[in-house]
Amino acid sequence: MIAQVSGNVAALGPTSAVVETGGVGLLALCSPGTLAGLRVGQRTTLYTSLVVREDALTLFGFASADEREFFELLITATGVGPKLAQAALAVLSPDDLRIAIAGEDLAALCRVPGIGRKGAQRIVIELKDKINAVGLVAGLAAPTLPGQAVWRSQVTQGLVGLGWAQRDAEAACDEVEPLLVEQPDLGVPALMRAALLSLARP
Repeated sequence: MIAQVSGNVAALGPTSAVVETGGVGLLALCSPGTLAGLRVGQRTTLYTSLVVREDALTLFGFASADEREFFELLITATGVGPKLAQAALAVLSPDDLRIAIAGEDLAALCRVPGIGRKGAQRIVIELKDKINAVGLVAGLAAPTLPGQAVWRSQVTQGLVGLGWAQRDAEAACDEVEPLLVEQPDLGVPALMRAALLSLARP
């Protein structure tokens, strides 16, 4: 597998970039966001995933390893091919996708061209349990505490994504809410940890 390509950008197209490495120009299909950060003649590193089909070997390029890993997770879902997975990452960041899948936010997933309600439901069913717990919590991080409805929603979605029942997640939020009276600047990650501790108590 070709996991990473480093070299000078030899050419840019509407949907692809050619990176010259070791005297060979490798063409990688990239999202608009990734292409926007590239310049012909400048050195770059693309995190790549090689998709093997009977009639083609296609290299997909990403600006970060996180994007590549989520791309490879998405294409394990039924009905999600490489192009649809790349479109999803063009519309939503990996963290946004984690939260949408863990929280069963079908409306967010349906923002991706090519994903309808049934497709979104299938993605949630097949990938919810595979979402990396550490990545999910990182995706909920915020430098300052958002409004009450926002933090409760994020912590609840995070707990559900980790396997807790919706009612247990909501009860945990009720338990940690008094902490905000003493420490109003608590962020979502700290509230998430407190909620997990409350759920771990017998």
